[in-house]
Amino acid sequence: MSEAKRPVQIWVDADACPKAMKEILFRAAERVGIMTTLVANQSLQVPPSRFIKAKTVPTGFDVADNEIVRQVLKGDLVITQDIPLAAEVMEKGADALHPRGEMYSRETIKAKVTMRDFNETLRASGIHTGKTATLGPREKQQFANQLDKWIVQNFSHR
Repeated sequence: MSEAKRPVQIWVDADACPKAMKEILFRAAERVGIMTTLVANQSLQVPPSRFIKAKTVPTGFDVADNEIVRQVLKGDLVITQDIPLAAEVMEKGADALHPRGEMYSRETIKAKVTMRDFNETLRASGIHTGKTATLGPREKQQFANQLDKWIVQNFSHR
């Protein structure tokens, strides 16, 4: 598909996206009429909607990520916890939002990739790097706020 004027879309790295964030995305897709595609290597249940679809890809390392990178266009939004995926889609001109409500920025993504790689090295050598905090109402609200802000900035032509 060329960059010839298809409306912006939302892509979801769905294997690790929390259910609460998917529900927020489903409501936003319906409210605004923005195509939202969940990509995963397992079958997903999505509500019946002309704006929401699930795409199942084969199991394998980074297969879902690679599909998102292949499909994403400049101006799209990708929901992901995966920092290298966020960096890749941002290189293509897309925006990336963490399910905890942090919009990845072009100014800090390289530092985040470096820190992620450093922590991976520590974990591989047996050093415990800490647990991820529980997802709570604050994170859900931050995610909803950032999503709404992105929609207003990038999808207000409707």
